[in-house]
Amino acid sequence: MQERFIADILRNRNNRAILERWPALNLPDGWLVAGCLFQTVWNLRSGRAPEAGIKDYDLFYFDTSDTSEAGERRVQARIDEALGDLGITVEASNQARVHLWYESHFGHPYEELRSARDGIDRFLVPATCVGVRPGELYAPNGLAMLYDGLLTMNPLVPHRDLFHEKSTSYRARWSWLQIQADCPT
Repeated sequence: MQERFIADILRNRNNRAILERWPALNLPDGWLVAGCLFQTVWNLRSGRAPEAGIKDYDLFYFDTSDTSEAGERRVQARIDEALGDLGITVEASNQARVHLWYESHFGHPYEELRSARDGIDRFLVPATCVGVRPGELYAPNGLAMLYDGLLTMNPLVPHRDLFHEKSTSYRARWSWLQIQADCPT
């Protein structure tokens, strides 16, 4: 299933271009993550273009040497320079600083992370916990739920309100997705 996943996400020309330019991004513990990956798979299953409706392409990295907002903006400027010609929105997020802003933004506390993978582990929906970089795939929950379209709440972030908002948004775009009703609280 891993080979299928890599082949599927590379059908999205933007994912492919980002990964081809990976060395120029120079991201410590960097990963291409989230919607640009699982939404590509769901688009293909739905018969849509791989890039259809993907609003942004997320990059996680982990840098404890600079957890400032200004430092993250500097990295973002470098990313914009390297990928700006693609005509897409690419957002870089230092996972070493998420705990500093998460609660004020989402209304729930967030523990300090130790790696970019820790951030991937904490996506609201386990099926969407995926990240790639050249030669490496990280999918801590496997890929079956992603391909099956099964949306359950992540026990690492049991925020029912945020899960409901996210899963409802996904289901509005891909009606075949299944939301598991008996999610843990």
